[in-house]
Amino acid sequence: MLTSTFGAPLAQKSARAKEITKCIAVFMAKDMRPFSVVENEGFRLLINTLEPKYHIPSRQYFSQTEIPALYKQTKEKVIQTLRQANSIAITTDGWTSRATESFITITAHVITDEWEMLSFVLQTRPLYEAHTGVHIAEILRSAVAEWELERAACGIGVVTDNARNMDVAVREAGLAPHVKCFAHTLNLASQAGLSVPRVHRLLGRVRRVVAFFHRSTTAAAVLTSNQKAMELPQHKLIIDVVTRWNSSLDMLERYLKHQSAVAATLLSPYVRRNAREIDTLDHADINDAEDIVKLLKPMKTATTVLSDEKTPTVSLIVPLKHMIESSMAPNEEDSATVSAMKRAILDNLSNRYTDVYDWLLECTALDPRFRTLPHLEEDLRQDVFRRLREKAVQLSNKTNVTMEEADEGDGGEGTSGPTPAAEQPVNLTGTAEEAEVEQPPPNKKTALEDLLGGTFTEPAVAESQVYCIESEMAKYKNGKPISLKSCPLEWWKENAKIMYPLLSPLAKAYLSIPATSVPSERVFSTAGDIVNVRRSQLLADNVDMLIFLKKNM
Repeated sequence: MLTSTFGAPLAQKSARAKEITKCIAVFMAKDMRPFSVVENEGFRLLINTLEPKYHIPSRQYFSQTEIPALYKQTKEKVIQTLRQANSIAITTDGWTSRATESFITITAHVITDEWEMLSFVLQTRPLYEAHTGVHIAEILRSAVAEWELERAACGIGVVTDNARNMDVAVREAGLAPHVKCFAHTLNLASQAGLSVPRVHRLLGRVRRVVAFFHRSTTAAAVLTSNQKAMELPQHKLIIDVVTRWNSSLDMLERYLKHQSAVAATLLSPYVRRNAREIDTLDHADINDAEDIVKLLKPMKTATTVLSDEKTPTVSLIVPLKHMIESSMAPNEEDSATVSAMKRAILDNLSNRYTDVYDWLLECTALDPRFRTLPHLEEDLRQDVFRRLREKAVQLSNKTNVTMEEADEGDGGEGTSGPTPAAEQPVNLTGTAEEAEVEQPPPNKKTALEDLLGGTFTEPAVAESQVYCIESEMAKYKNGKPISLKSCPLEWWKENAKIMYPLLSPLAKAYLSIPATSVPSERVFSTAGDIVNVRRSQLLADNVDMLIFLKKNM
């Protein structure tokens, strides 16, 4: 009777059943739901209500069949997108799960033909060996091969933190350029400033006050009452995480905003008897705290700007570093605390990026917002554009050779095997050298060329291309910079094909590299939601697939 009322159950291989099963797998991946969700009573009731004829497969089916199939399908789409990119950059970082397993994540970044910046999480693989540069290099080389990242015309830029093992790993893997995460660099410089003894003691006193309000429900209630009376927002005080300098800044900012309510609360007889060892800050402390916030606020803003994944950020490193170093210059009006902080920050920051500084200047020059390079002397600015001109010629030559080889591979005529120019990608971090390409035999002259060729000559193809690149470079260099509100990718999209067809590929290769390894670090929070307390025994392969699907679907 039930069969006649509702019809026969859906066959597992029917189009309708397959569609529902796939949607459940997508639900698991996108919403980070455990495989066991299919056994939950409420979920089964929901599915049964929506489609009574559908039979829900087991959790093992989803973990062993449906999710891997969805991963394979999505991976093919990602690889296809990466194949279309002429240049690719990657970021990498490591993290530890709740199950105390070490993982290393690799993300890829490209700029499409439509000048849209895309980011993909490629893999999150376990790192069972020691975290040495050699072992990490093996993972990087394997990822380059698996995801088909290598390009004949361009190297692969890599962004990591400042750890020494990452230096070794990138060098051993043969990848370049290697950019140290600017957000991590700012963190190290800020931590140096916060480690100044006077600042360290001040933060300790504020931390004790905040911790007291986090422990005492009575104090927290009286604080809320005082905030209402003083017409202040009813916010809780923030306690910092010592390893995150911006949380210390947030703690100070929140404390200063509510210091009157905090002081009134600590003077309350209901609170004072439990806070005998807690003291409010005096006038000098408040002044120092305000100065610290004022000094570090631009660095926090810079970190936020650098974390954008939709616009180029590598071109911001030089302008922001210059701005921060200028703001750390000594001033007669500085207090002793501020002077000590400035010295500590400047000492930590000033000697960084010396190995890739020329390359970073080139990145900045290819961002139309900063192409005037106002912080450089004119001769240094001309030198930057000279290097870019040479590299644009080199990239153009290698691209032409690669295209010719592709045509030959499709059945076109020509010499077999790679030419010398195609063997190595353009070295964006070094001085460009014009490639020597073996030329084919000259074509037979026409009768008109034989008669008038000595009078009317045309430039060789290579000479013509160099001239065009020089013309584009001069036009770009002397152009007016766009506003800081404008998107450099939109500008290149509008001008690349018509105005700068030979220079734009170089800009794409440079600007696709992020300034930070934040894309890899953002995976950590996603991973924490996936490898949670209830799923701490999740297999490493499933961790990889689920993070990949969450980030790329």
